[in-house]
Amino acid sequence: MTAAPTVYAATCDLAAQFRGRAVPASREEALLRSGTGWVPADLAITGFGSIADNVFGSAGDLRLMPDPATRVDIPADGDLPGTRLYLADQTLPDGTPWECCPRGFLAAAVEEFRAELGVTVIASFEHEFTLAGLPPSPPFSFERYRTAEPFGSDLVTLLEQAGLAPETWLPEYGEAQHEITLSPAEGLVAADRAVLLRELVRDLARRRGLRACFAPLPDPAGSGNGVHIHLSFRDADGDPVLYDPSRPGGLSELGTRLSAGIIRHAPALTAVTAASPVSFLRLTPHRWSAGGAFLAERNREAMLRICPGTGPDAGAQHNLEYRAADATANPWLALGVLLRAGLEGIRRGYPEPVVWPETATEEELSGVPPLPRTQEEALNELEKDDVVSGFFAPDLLTTYLAVKRAELAALTGQDDTERCRRIADVH
Repeated sequence: MTAAPTVYAATCDLAAQFRGRAVPASREEALLRSGTGWVPADLAITGFGSIADNVFGSAGDLRLMPDPATRVDIPADGDLPGTRLYLADQTLPDGTPWECCPRGFLAAAVEEFRAELGVTVIASFEHEFTLAGLPPSPPFSFERYRTAEPFGSDLVTLLEQAGLAPETWLPEYGEAQHEITLSPAEGLVAADRAVLLRELVRDLARRRGLRACFAPLPDPAGSGNGVHIHLSFRDADGDPVLYDPSRPGGLSELGTRLSAGIIRHAPALTAVTAASPVSFLRLTPHRWSAGGAFLAERNREAMLRICPGTGPDAGAQHNLEYRAADATANPWLALGVLLRAGLEGIRRGYPEPVVWPETATEEELSGVPPLPRTQEEALNELEKDDVVSGFFAPDLLTTYLAVKRAELAALTGQDDTERCRRIADVH
């Protein structure tokens, strides 16, 4: 039993918002046993708070079933009481899985990898965000690191106590920008941590009189905030399977074939991983985000970057970094579609992509496939890509498209500056 007065069970929805219900702490055991009520149409809530047209209407019931392994305690802070958080699966009233649950979508993808390839998915999410309310400071500087105190130290402590395993905390390049990275973990755990991280950062910032913003582009003339998704895999003996020093980039055949699937379906995938009307303003060349759908060694313009390891443990550190994502994406869906697209590359035997060396020039890369220029273009690509759209239960796909198009419609007629501001207000 927690000492906090309430327990909050929540999901992350299609607008990447953390939504749920609180119960008195005295009812925690009942919550864990039978969940709390939820409504199918909640899946259709947009980032702006309206409900998009949806197939559910006013009918139906669900349960939010907390996963005890996701428990996080936020301690009391001055006059603000503490609370306990749980991430929850959305289930049918009898406790069976609901086909539209985003967390269940990822859990199924992870299990497919294990069952079909005998490997465990390992992942990590790097988050960039801006922290408003601090004095100006130089990028990457010790000054910015120190002026963020005590927020920075409080955040690292909170994340360690919550079991989220922070790896690095650093001042970044953009104005007021910072980055927090978490240690690699098994696939579902990594995405759960990404969901929780965003809320813990925002909550702590509010308590310190600051404002944390994960929007992909707070200002169209400024630097963007990305989410870099790192992928690796281990076999049944716990050995890494992405490293092969005899192959281009040191990437194993499995890793290269998996990359082929992600690159082949990149236009549709970005509709899920870069999920806001302003996300594609950031995904352009020369922004160090993702300038095209290609695989490269140590090139931060590549959608898929091969990250090498160092020293005697180089093979275990070798991983793929997907760079065309941001925090407007639901982490469960984002990782899930990458895994499923990668698995299709393996199943279907797509041709292996070129592994561009880090010495590749801009002229040499001029012919690589571009990413969609707008969210509407990406959503159209998702709709017409039978492989990627087939990853989703029909009602989940229909609702996702409706939510995203409703968010687009809400910004009709606004210029890029205003669109960025509106998205920044949400994220």
